[in-house]
Amino acid sequence: MTEQDKEGENGPDELAITEEENIETLTRKLDATTAKWHRSEADLINYRRRAEQEKEEIGKFANTRLMLSLLPALDDLERAFSAVPDDLAASSWLDGIRLIEQKLRASLEAQGLSEIKALGEPFDPNFHEAVMQGKGEEGMVVEELQKGYKLLDRVIRPARVVVGNGEKQRAKKEE
Repeated sequence: MTEQDKEGENGPDELAITEEENIETLTRKLDATTAKWHRSEADLINYRRRAEQEKEEIGKFANTRLMLSLLPALDDLERAFSAVPDDLAASSWLDGIRLIEQKLRASLEAQGLSEIKALGEPFDPNFHEAVMQGKGEEGMVVEELQKGYKLLDRVIRPARVVVGNGEKQRAKKEE
């Protein structure tokens, strides 16, 4: 077969079609690769954003364990102040201890610690831990056994409470 015969079999039209097919194939591959690149870039941006958020969270709540370890001391100070005999209530050393307790509480509050309001509030399992039921308005916190605390917006210790069982309401209705 001569060169001219070969050209006749694969004429210029067939070569053009093959080149167009190659261009289309390469264009599709380029589009697919570009789309993958865009997805990868978006994934990287999302990863960086999530990593930054996690870093902020860790920074905000790094002191949680320390605060949880100090809360029993605050509870003990509160119980001690409520048990002070009347004849010692006006002593200057007791005032000094009260100032220490206030400074400790102020330091913790400056770090984002806050008490959870419980007494007289509707029971909320997100903030309160029901220990038992007692006489009082149904579904309301009638007694606080242990204060609860939040660090910023996260509960680190729920308030341990007594929830009303509705007995007082029934007694009033019967009268």
